[in-house]
Parts: sequence; structure tokens; C-alpha cells
Amino acid sequence: MPDAEDVRRIALSLPDTTEKISWNMPTFRVAGKMFATLPEEETSLAVRCPKEERDELVLAEPGKFWIAGHEAQFAWVRARLAALEDEDELRDILADSWRQAAPPRLLDAYPELGAAPGD
Repeated sequence: MPDAEDVRRIALSLPDTTEKISWNMPTFRVAGKMFATLPEEETSLAVRCPKEERDELVLAEPGKFWIAGHEAQFAWVRARLAALEDEDELRDILADSWRQAAPPRLLDAYPELGAAPGD
């Protein structure tokens, strides 16, 4: 089961990523643009996710994913760290969110991170 330290390690391994405390919680940013947070005593993870995909995730796996009330208007989803399968699933979630926030120059420089599997 991944934990907050795994989130930090994996997020910070992604190109041009930094950690910054905002709203009293750790946030992770690529080229200054936020792509992940560790809210709620670092037992969950909030990441970017297109609203259509987010709604499908929540319906398919409500024990793992949910939408926080104040984030419903934004393209973000929460994931319970304890419900994630392993570090590979966490890495996929973080990389997908990173891709959504990364500028084109980084997507071009890191083609292995530039497209989600199946794209």
C-alpha cells in the first residue's frame, strides 16, 4: 500500500516537479502548475482528472476515488492511498496528472511521459 512518502518520491521524480506547501498541505507542481496535493493528514491524494473520466472513476471504484465537495467544479479527483493496489498504480495516477499540467516543452522533452497508455 503506497503512503505519503511514496507520493513524494514518485511525484518529485517527474521532470521539473517541485513540492510547495499551500493551504497547509503539500502540493506538487510541474513548471509551477499544481498537479497533485496530499490533503487530509496525507491519507489521500488529489490529482487532475478530466471531469468525464473522473465521474467514471468514482462510479467504477467508489471505495478508491471520490470528489471532494469544494473540488466538484474543477477537474480534480481524490484517491485513498490505502485503496491503491501498489506503487505502479500510484505512479500511473501521478504521471497522468503530471501530463495534464506539464507544458508542451516538457511533454516534447520527455516523450515517454507525454502520452497515456492507449493514447
